[in-house]
Amino acid sequence: MRKKDTTPRLTDRESEIMDMLWEHGPMYVREMVERYPEPRPHFNTVSTTVRILEDKGYAGHEAIGGSYRYHAVARRSDFAGRSLAQIIKRYFRGSAGAAVSALVEEEQLSVDELKEIIEMIESKKR
Repeated sequence: MRKKDTTPRLTDRESEIMDMLWEHGPMYVREMVERYPEPRPHFNTVSTTVRILEDKGYAGHEAIGGSYRYHAVARRSDFAGRSLAQIIKRYFRGSAGAAVSALVEEEQLSVDELKEIIEMIESKKR
């Protein structure tokens, strides 16, 4: 039997809001809506999405003058690792080597960057 992944995934909209909170710090929903290009999502859509992020434990809020100002609870680096692991699992059959190979083939990873990665791996082994 396959183990069920219980880690909540982020929708595109959730990812956009988390990016705003990481890049700009605490924000009110109206400020988030203003950051979207036209056509902007409805206030209620953004409000619902940020509350879902709270339920997932990724965002929090503080009450200020009858309004909520939201902030990121999760760190971007936590998502980067988790997202990368999901991509490797889904598209590279769980092989990090295959993912690195694809980056090299697409010229997204230089020889110098590969050397740095090798040095990091070797220093962790020590």
